[in-house]
Amino acid sequence: MKIRKSATTSVDKIEQQMTPMIDIVFLLLIFFMFSFKIASPEGDFNIKMPVASQVTTETETPAIPIKVRLRADAAGNLAAIVMNDRDLGTDFGQLQLQIISIVGGDAGPGSAADTTECELECDYHLRYETVIEVITAISGYVEGNQIVKLIQKIRFSPPRNSR
Repeated sequence: MKIRKSATTSVDKIEQQMTPMIDIVFLLLIFFMFSFKIASPEGDFNIKMPVASQVTTETETPAIPIKVRLRADAAGNLAAIVMNDRDLGTDFGQLQLQIISIVGGDAGPGSAADTTECELECDYHLRYETVIEVITAISGYVEGNQIVKLIQKIRFSPPRNSR
């Protein structure tokens, strides 16, 4: 038995309307973008908690404080590097030599490089590239194929206006 197609039935496709679906997806995306809150990291994360059961009778050596002040000129370029009230000019190499003289070749846990903390105080209009170069000079250098780490704890004081 052969079934014929009648002329009255037409081949109509049912199409889904995609525009409202795309609108809803974009509205949800925008909603989540505006409601997303980014938690900014605060302070220094190198926290060492003392062991509760041990009683230490020996006194720990306090961290050597190093304060580096970066002054900017009106154009935002580096005008001076002052480390612990000593003017080093604008030479990053001189800054690194001073850090090496403080930290020395001591490395490992409990060493001077591990316990020394550096605070950077930058002028408000100082260029970002300069700050990165100073952090590079303070944190270490490459000798041959080895990376020599200097100061790992670096924090920033609030920026101040140089004027």
